[in-house]
Amino acid sequence: MRNIKYAFWGLLGLLSLLWLATEPAVFQATNFFALRGAMVQYSGILAIGAMSVAMILALRPRWPERRLGGLDKMYRLHKWLGIAALFVSVIHWLWSKGPKWAVGWGWLDRPVRAARPPLENPIEQAFANLRGTAEGLGEWAFYAAALLIALALTRYFPYRLFYKTHRLLAVTYLILAFHAVVLLDFDDWTAPLGLVTALLLAFGIYAAVIVLLRRVGSGRQVEGRIASLHYYPGVRVLETAIDVPKGWPGHRPGQFAFATSDASEGAHPYTIASAWRDSDRRITFIAKELGDHTSRLREKLRVGQNVKVEGPYGCFDFDDGQPRQIWIGGGIGITPFVARMKYIAQERRAHPDHPSVTVDLFHTTADIDETALAKLKADAEAANIHLHILVDARDGRLTGDRIRAIVPEWRNAGIWFCGPASFGEALRKDFSAHGLPVTERFHQELFEMRP
Repeated sequence: MRNIKYAFWGLLGLLSLLWLATEPAVFQATNFFALRGAMVQYSGILAIGAMSVAMILALRPRWPERRLGGLDKMYRLHKWLGIAALFVSVIHWLWSKGPKWAVGWGWLDRPVRAARPPLENPIEQAFANLRGTAEGLGEWAFYAAALLIALALTRYFPYRLFYKTHRLLAVTYLILAFHAVVLLDFDDWTAPLGLVTALLLAFGIYAAVIVLLRRVGSGRQVEGRIASLHYYPGVRVLETAIDVPKGWPGHRPGQFAFATSDASEGAHPYTIASAWRDSDRRITFIAKELGDHTSRLREKLRVGQNVKVEGPYGCFDFDDGQPRQIWIGGGIGITPFVARMKYIAQERRAHPDHPSVTVDLFHTTADIDETALAKLKADAEAANIHLHILVDARDGRLTGDRIRAIVPEWRNAGIWFCGPASFGEALRKDFSAHGLPVTERFHQELFEMRP
């Protein structure tokens, strides 16, 4: 989380400093309309900058993943940037429209415009001729983007509709990029602010085109075929094994991938619940019936069906150098730990003399399926993991105090959490209050790929 906070505020801070360096006269604005012109420019720069980086992150690029802590953190940054772009765009719109309304209502006097000297630069003249078009298109694109972002942030908006409507943001971005290019003060294009803005726009436009062509992640996609399906009714979970005979580079336990079984609904992210072996080249996903898509998987999937698998992604890799580890899997958040246990068991069989980290795994669940729990216990035994299963109705809520009582050496442990975000945040605050350096030791998967 720390790195994406730095990236978020760093981007806004950088654009602000570049704008102030380009427009220092804003502090000597002599009247309201001079201030208004400066604020329209400043808010526009921030909005298009945030939208550009959000559009770039939509491509799921490889290079910032490790630096930002994984694709799950990148998507959280994507969400923050989208919200920031919406908020600043509203301010931009109000600075643009508000004074005009105030003049119409008689609250402000219409400014006296001095005669403008003729423009000698043909490019500047062309931009001046396009101002009206850019303003009109930008306004309608703003309305459309505001609606689309609001729908994306509505949790109960069906995913199949979200997938289709969210892609339309690429269209609105292209229109807003045109709006920004035409309406940015022409002299600013030769300043550092203009150069950075041009770079962001260039990458943002490229990203928007890739999104519209449906080529996101195409370089990391492989063809697979469903080998088996197993449903656990007690926990409403579907286990899907997929053979990936060619192209899959392998994965580390704790990583996830996107799977596409229906092109009309696009790719969905699933944590991989299996260790990788070149000998059988098979990956397993576990999906719980939580939403409109996952609730219909059991009816739509069949053995032998072709699927596309994209990945692997994620940095939830259990690599923290601590002598002890505490794993906490809330509900379906148990999945990355299943993969890790299978990997450890595989390594124990291959290298029985190698030392291993001591691990306590806490699994909290509201639902019970005896077959699924038996498999979990068998995985834990094979990996020599201390398993603690807590059923909510029977055992109550898992707290930091309960964990510390069961694991007295918690001060020397790294904590790995996957589950409901609010649950993880509560545990993070609890352990921080008891002196654990959570920035280095508390690792949380933010498995919310939808903004």
